[in-house]
Amino acid sequence: MDRSNAILDRLPVLGICGFSGSGKTTLIEKLIPLLTAKGLKIAVVKHGAHKIVTDTPGKDSDRLYRAGANVYLQGHKEEFFRIHPSGESTLLNMLSDLSRDHDLVLIEGRKNIPVNKVWLLSENESNPPAEIEKILSTLPRDTDRLAAVMSFIENWLPGQWEKTPVNGCILIGGKSSRMGNPKHLIAENGKTWLEKSVDVLTSVTANVVISGDGDIPEELSEFPQLPDVPGIGGPMAGILTCMRREPHSSWLVVSCDLPDLSADALNWLISTRKPGVWATLPRLNGSENIEPLLAHYDFRSQHLLEKLVFDSVFSPAKISSSSKVINPSPPDRLSCSWKNINTKEELLSKRSKPVNISKDERHR
Repeated sequence: MDRSNAILDRLPVLGICGFSGSGKTTLIEKLIPLLTAKGLKIAVVKHGAHKIVTDTPGKDSDRLYRAGANVYLQGHKEEFFRIHPSGESTLLNMLSDLSRDHDLVLIEGRKNIPVNKVWLLSENESNPPAEIEKILSTLPRDTDRLAAVMSFIENWLPGQWEKTPVNGCILIGGKSSRMGNPKHLIAENGKTWLEKSVDVLTSVTANVVISGDGDIPEELSEFPQLPDVPGIGGPMAGILTCMRREPHSSWLVVSCDLPDLSADALNWLISTRKPGVWATLPRLNGSENIEPLLAHYDFRSQHLLEKLVFDSVFSPAKISSSSKVINPSPPDRLSCSWKNINTKEELLSKRSKPVNISKDERHR
């Protein structure tokens, strides 16, 4: 299986297939309002053998398209982008791109494409064709297809979301002006905060990267250290660095100044994943503040973050205004994981023992 097919296999893409007259369009039309009522953003890819009619010949937009331009149309409560075919684009690439901004992509037709499918039987058809692959459910005509497909999607879709790889991103490189030293190099019990964060993240994720400038302990040299995206301020730069590097992975984002970070807190964040949720930015009990620096970012949230950056807004917490972002409160027993330490006095008060600054840090 090549890389594009492997990525597609874990995305929420479902074919509604069958021969002509099997009821594909009618079923999808009825499905859409039920799915959107659940807060899901739906895309439909329709394949037809005939010429696509998208505009009125002679209209300005049609003339511009026929002159060779891709044309974006914007009207009252609707938008349309008409593009010329590209030899570099494929349907598989389009499905991958659509999945980065939608909760579920439905395909009408295209029975031979390698995606999961529901097959609608036609009259006098008892089984789908043997050569059609990846059929997960077969529905005869004399059944409540709408109820059956909704039930199928409700059971299948969460599993597809859980196939998204979860990576870990540790943010370093802040000025640490109040601490007086790089916080990620502060050491306790023989380990820097950065090393401890890496240990905790590697216990729950397959891949961990360090995002930002600054020296790191030699023991962590095997972990990629990524430079921040230029021209973007604060932690937003580090978050987007990771998301642009792996555009179909989700991220547990951790700041480097959380000495009590626990695997239980990370697993709690992962447990909040579900269809329709593009990010989990917790709100601690009794607090009005959103916590974007120990949070989970699904790959779809990149669109929300990029939009903020386009508007020169560099606070990742601002994506909480989207209905796609949730702000649950973690259990009280886990809340200490979100306690960041900014000064030596705070650390002394919390630990009730001297701060152990690493040897490398003392020579800075």
